[in-house]
Amino acid sequence: MKSRYTYLYGLKKGLPIALGYLSVSFGFGITAVGQGLSGIEAILISLTNLTSAGQVAGVSIIAAGGSIIEMILTQLIINIRYCLMGLALTQKLDKSFTTIHRLITSFGITDEVFAVGASEKEHIGTKYMYGLITLPFIGWSLGTALGAFAGEILPASVCSALGIAIYSMFVAIIIPPSKTNRGVLFCVLISALMSCMFYYVPLFKGLSGGFAVIICAVTSSVIMALLKPVREEEEELNE
Repeated sequence: MKSRYTYLYGLKKGLPIALGYLSVSFGFGITAVGQGLSGIEAILISLTNLTSAGQVAGVSIIAAGGSIIEMILTQLIINIRYCLMGLALTQKLDKSFTTIHRLITSFGITDEVFAVGASEKEHIGTKYMYGLITLPFIGWSLGTALGAFAGEILPASVCSALGIAIYSMFVAIIIPPSKTNRGVLFCVLISALMSCMFYYVPLFKGLSGGFAVIICAVTSSVIMALLKPVREEEEELNE
């Protein structure tokens, strides 16, 4: 392994991710406290999870008193992409990655960490990977702590305004691919329309937020997979 694939090099590559997570998780901390969780509970969630969308959805289910089955299904659908990312990253790992190292570092795989790790031209080792996930983990946890603390002392109106910040990240995730891919655009629109239906139509008022997320995500994905499937030629072109 080249000297640049060291722990310090991993830290350097993870710093921009950590700075981004700091602001986003601040919004999560405020949102969690606003949903009725204590600051300690919000911090513990971020210390044991690194999934922004999953955490927001999970907090909503907790606040609504949802069932454990609802929580499991929601987290499975939202976070199953990390399994695919982990499998893809195995092609980039060198022989220093034993089973225990794979299990530990898999905790720190996020969309951004995966993108940085997969972009490396050569195989990566354990020291680099540990360095890469260290600062993003610290940034996410620290941001949550700051947001949770702010949520407990700031006025409710201010917390409500700051809590919107994390949702802006989700919007930023779907806008770029929606501009270049009509399949993604229609999938987003279908999911948004269904979400509005579940929220505003009295017939569906009894449906919990967690199951609404599950139905919207699965239904819109299945519809667009049938109407506009991704061909092998398109996949090769994107690669």
